[in-house]
Amino acid sequence: MREFIVEADGGSRGNPGPAGYGSVVIDAATGETLVEAAAYIGVATNNVAEYRGLVAGLRAAHELDPTAEVHVRMDSKLVVEQMSGRWKIKHPDMKPLAAEAARIFPASQLTYEWIPREQNKHADRLANEAMDAGKRGEQWSAAASTAELDVRAARTAARTVAAPEPSGPSGPSGPPGDAAAGAARARAAMAAPTSSRRGAADSPGSGAVESLGGGATKAGVGVGAAKEDADVRAAQVVASPGWAAADMGAPATFVLLRHGETPLTPQKRFSGSGGSDPSLSDIGLEQAERVAAALARRGTIQDIVASPLARTRETAAAVATLLGLEVTIEDGLRETDFGAWEGLTFGEVRERYPDDLTKWLADPDAEPTGGGESFAATATRIAATRDKLVAAYAGRTVLLVTHVTPIKTFVRLALGAPPESLFRMELSAASLSAVAYYADGNASVRLLNDTSHLR
Repeated sequence: MREFIVEADGGSRGNPGPAGYGSVVIDAATGETLVEAAAYIGVATNNVAEYRGLVAGLRAAHELDPTAEVHVRMDSKLVVEQMSGRWKIKHPDMKPLAAEAARIFPASQLTYEWIPREQNKHADRLANEAMDAGKRGEQWSAAASTAELDVRAARTAARTVAAPEPSGPSGPSGPPGDAAAGAARARAAMAAPTSSRRGAADSPGSGAVESLGGGATKAGVGVGAAKEDADVRAAQVVASPGWAAADMGAPATFVLLRHGETPLTPQKRFSGSGGSDPSLSDIGLEQAERVAAALARRGTIQDIVASPLARTRETAAAVATLLGLEVTIEDGLRETDFGAWEGLTFGEVRERYPDDLTKWLADPDAEPTGGGESFAATATRIAATRDKLVAAYAGRTVLLVTHVTPIKTFVRLALGAPPESLFRMELSAASLSAVAYYADGNASVRLLNDTSHLR
């Protein structure tokens, strides 16, 4: 027989006041979160919201397996004592909710336990997310929730203070984000005994230019180059039965927004940091407004950081105005300097500088004609910027408004992909991508080139 743990909570900002609930169904054997539920319920008391959370959690568990044994954990002494039959239910608003909860599972399959508020953080954060959504005139969205990640971060931090995790197994090394060294470490990890397996992956990357634009896909494991054993942990996760990764805590999540179109974008001209610094076109301004509206609906962005170039500052400003946030400028997010190729099409570069272009396409250390920035140099700059921002925004969701090359570099670094992968990714104007960076150096690519908000 399966065993579930249901953790539930509810809150009211005013008691009575705007209220919401949250509940979590957990597999008792593995500790895995199976279902999260939350909702804004309008004006209600704390106790009514707590009962609503209990009902939602029990219903979610029943849908998973009506024959399961369920252990309910709540920090509401009132609800636990009343549902255990030790206290009478007198309040007219709570009687029907208690009766509804009692009908979901037979009493023989249910047990109740009071826990301190500190141990009920997951459900509590879900309830607060629901109330926050209600304040915005929205309903809670599971896709936008960070409650579980927040709780993981707190637990990870507590464990780190108590006993810092030992460093991982050593292996072949190379410069930060070196793909060859990363692959060697991954192979070494795959050969390691199963009993030693734990964690996640890394490498550097690059991007491309206005002429190397757009596509859409979702991807999986990646890392930060800060720790050399990141590739080892990545291979260990893949090799572990059931993908039994360690609890990695709440990440710094970078939502990567490419700026809207400029007059050079549809012409597919090289447009880096060494050229004319064009502003957004009318189409680009409309794209910026559309992505701003989409991000406002999601309601998850907490900070905005932008490249210093005009097109990114203008795109960021559109989002910031709608979200009520300030924009921080970060020079490390600027586009690659394409030297003498700035403003030219790919065909024009091939015609004027064929040898330089051939070298550039084959070697990440090759610079564009006239002393531009190589993809390797861009990767080094982006890796340093990434590490700086991860440290500054740990556990937060940050919108980075930047360019093709930096975004592809973030993705390539996270995936540990080789330099040539830059030419195999498309990135549309005003598209969204996302990479999450965990405290232990692990990273996960969550989205690439989403343009659904433009359709």
